[in-house]
Amino acid sequence: MWYFLAGLIVGLFAGGSVLVFIWCRRAGAAVVRPEVLDHELEELARLTGELAHEIRNPLSTLKVNLQLVMEDLAAVENARESASIRRATRKVEIIRKETDRLEQILDGFLRYVARPELEPMTVDLNELVGDMIDFYGPQATRHGIAVRPDLCEGKLMCRLDPDMLKQVLLNLFINAQQAMPGGGELAIRTDRARNEAVIEVVDTGAGIPPDKIGRIFEAYYSTRPEGSGLGLSTARKIIGAHG
Repeated sequence: MWYFLAGLIVGLFAGGSVLVFIWCRRAGAAVVRPEVLDHELEELARLTGELAHEIRNPLSTLKVNLQLVMEDLAAVENARESASIRRATRKVEIIRKETDRLEQILDGFLRYVARPELEPMTVDLNELVGDMIDFYGPQATRHGIAVRPDLCEGKLMCRLDPDMLKQVLLNLFINAQQAMPGGGELAIRTDRARNEAVIEVVDTGAGIPPDKIGRIFEAYYSTRPEGSGLGLSTARKIIGAHG
């Protein structure tokens, strides 16, 4: 028996801990699959991608020229001490950092609007999850997080793109890590539930306010000021692309 990757949902325990379900539907089970992005949405994605690329070109030129200006200012400053030159150097450095930040935002946007190109294959979900736990383990230890795996017995065969699901799991692990700055526990469980294979990811962080949970899959929405707001929305997009 094997399964198709089917969906992702997020819920809350009474204490506030976040519970994430990823489920895979058994092959042959009755399902109404959502339609692929219609023509208008595909066109919008194409246009926004082109717009982002058009922004990237002058941004790259600006970044190069800022670097050249900084080198010139440094040369002048070494030759002659000047408070005004030092102030100008600091201001140019601030601009350079902001262009780097804009470039990161643009890169994230381009990755988000790009339609996932899936390469599905039949894989053992337990093995894939186990590999990701091993991969994330050292980072979890550094952040004081105890990973608690609970994988069901036997093979759990699922038809999916393994690299894409690994990205989803890593996004969820990092999201949980950010919710537990002082450390905590991260439980990862796999199971069979009637016609579905299930992955559960549960952390012991402060959780998401109930009035905010409806927005967590929105692009660029984050409960943290420094958050990109793309982790969960990207995860959901990847799962949705599997149909």
